[in-house]
Amino acid sequence: MPREISGKTGVCALIGDPIEHTMSPVMHNAAFEELGLDYIYVPLLVRPEGLAEAVRGLRALHVRGFNVTIPHKVKVIPRLDGLDPMAERIGAVNTVVNNGGELRGYNTDAAGFLAALEEQGFVPGGKKVALIGAGGAARAIAHILAQKDARLTILNRRQELDWAHEIAGLIEDSFKKKADVLELNNDNLKAVLDGAALVVNATSLGMTPHTDATPVPAALLNDAQLVFDIVYNPVETRLLREAAAAGARTIGGVDMLAWQGALAFKMWTGRDAPVDLMRREALRMLKGHEK
Repeated sequence: MPREISGKTGVCALIGDPIEHTMSPVMHNAAFEELGLDYIYVPLLVRPEGLAEAVRGLRALHVRGFNVTIPHKVKVIPRLDGLDPMAERIGAVNTVVNNGGELRGYNTDAAGFLAALEEQGFVPGGKKVALIGAGGAARAIAHILAQKDARLTILNRRQELDWAHEIAGLIEDSFKKKADVLELNNDNLKAVLDGAALVVNATSLGMTPHTDATPVPAALLNDAQLVFDIVYNPVETRLLREAAAAGARTIGGVDMLAWQGALAFKMWTGRDAPVDLMRREALRMLKGHEK
């Protein structure tokens, strides 16, 4: 039976460019239906030149909240009325809550990554962590790991090493902790992965259609590691397959995706989200695309 939309139905949204392949609507709408909440979630294509106007419109339309994806996570900040401290430190927003016309920005990527780790019983404090990448996702992940007292090394390509140094500098300013920075190459990977409890791929390497790519040679993976690949399309990347074959525990990008969505859901509704359902719906949609 189709859902009944009325004048009382709360609206949540996603803004980004592109948005055609987003998993968020299927996750959130399934969660609203499961809990019997009178909400609907819609994806909205917002070009970069239309961002300011779009945010004004969302405020005027009294949407309950909205997610923010590429390329707006940084440029949306001046359009908001305030930021959560973690979002301010990271310098990026992926979730906005509208409280009576006041728009406040949050970053649930960081907390979603941590929730996926904790779901597997992994506590970062004092552990050696290799973080590959220095883009927006890596920035959020590095901040939450530093906050939880991980011993962090960031590896990135030589031509973008300045990005990694910038993240390390922000971590030192925010948490008074040192993060090491190294060029991403096999020698440095071998040195850092020796004794690393957690290996995180925060790059797009291995993402569809380039599914043969991996940031870590299989020979450097072992059964003492937890390997977390934030790529969620394909569901099982080459890195995850080779990590599992080496006996490592693995976490895929769908887990982080579901948890960051669940945290936004609670901010908008005040209710705990059905995380397992959101994860199943995302997996169902992704596996449908893989056929």
